[in-house]
Amino acid sequence: MQHRHQLLGLALVAVAIASLPQLVAAQSYGCSGSPCGVNAVCQEASGGRPVCSCPPGFSGNPLTHCNRGECLDNVDCRGDLQCKDNRCVNPCVGACGIGSNCDARNHVAVCSCPAGYNGDPYHACHLNDPEEQCHPSPCGVNTKCEIINGVPTCSCVHGYLGNPLSGCRHECEYDGDCSSRDMCSNFKCVPSCGQCGTGATCRTVANHRAVCECPKGYIGSPYTECRPECYGDSDCPAGRPACFYGICKNTCEGACGVGADCNLRGLTPVCSCPRDMTGDPFVRCRPFTKEDLCDPNPCGTNAICVPGHDNTGRERPVCNCLPGHTGNPLSHCSRGECLSNNECPDHRACINYQCIDPCIGKCATGASCEPKAHLAVCRCPAGQSGDALVSCRQTRTFPVAKYH
Repeated sequence: MQHRHQLLGLALVAVAIASLPQLVAAQSYGCSGSPCGVNAVCQEASGGRPVCSCPPGFSGNPLTHCNRGECLDNVDCRGDLQCKDNRCVNPCVGACGIGSNCDARNHVAVCSCPAGYNGDPYHACHLNDPEEQCHPSPCGVNTKCEIINGVPTCSCVHGYLGNPLSGCRHECEYDGDCSSRDMCSNFKCVPSCGQCGTGATCRTVANHRAVCECPKGYIGSPYTECRPECYGDSDCPAGRPACFYGICKNTCEGACGVGADCNLRGLTPVCSCPRDMTGDPFVRCRPFTKEDLCDPNPCGTNAICVPGHDNTGRERPVCNCLPGHTGNPLSHCSRGECLSNNECPDHRACINYQCIDPCIGKCATGASCEPKAHLAVCRCPAGQSGDALVSCRQTRTFPVAKYH
């Protein structure tokens, strides 16, 4: 730390003379003879007159000796001290108000009032009286102030609403104080649709007044009471024999799909497609097509159905196993061992969805076969020649005449 302070002292020698403290004129002229004291800085003024001064962080007589201060900045002091006038001092001295606590943190005085006290800790703290916080009341008109958990709390008095900090009022004085769908009743905004009678529906609201109507099939006054068209099936006519929720209805209405026939069996609708059509009678009926041969699928598991023809030319469903599957398409198709050579070992080939030896039946009689890369590699044995895929035969040798 001492070495660091020396470096800082040397670096500060170059500070402008105008900011240097304690300027003192030397008795001699010129700085060549070192007229200043220890640690002092010499600067020649106009006319070559030397001027001695102590550098920042130093104090004393610049003509004799400048003493380095305890600190230059807060970083030179402990965290609970601060650098003031080149000395590390307690920042809490004289920083906080009367009755407050002080905690020195990071070279700064942090003031606070003790528990049970309040006020400005930098001015004065006093004993806390919770009730005093409501006198005078910080709340607006038509409000009450209560101390809850030591905090003054404002609320509107009964029958009033608004912001208790600024003032409370009646919810409404006339309809215009309410939203477009509400009306003012007893100083409160209530839904305008509450004007409708029992069983009635509120179609809309105009000028804060409800426009009421009885539901379809109901009779009566929408502002007093709407009653159902019926209470039981016996109250309904023959064309609409069923009583549903107070309305007489024909149960076939909307029960069946497009193009379907509906017939009543008592009160139960029975839906069916016409004889020359097919489909779901609860959704849609349509003319027959050849695709209907496969719907529902008559084939087995993992088999697909396509429209086809039999030997007589009549249309019928044709079942086939899915690609990569084998078996009886009418009952069940099982997935094969492989779909391509890539799913088999190098010495096996994917044939009819099975990994088998590719040499089987590939080479000529007597030829040797070696499976490689899913293929059969055929060779004629030593001493034989020919096409190893067709036939191998004994190699014929002829005597060679020797001449001396």
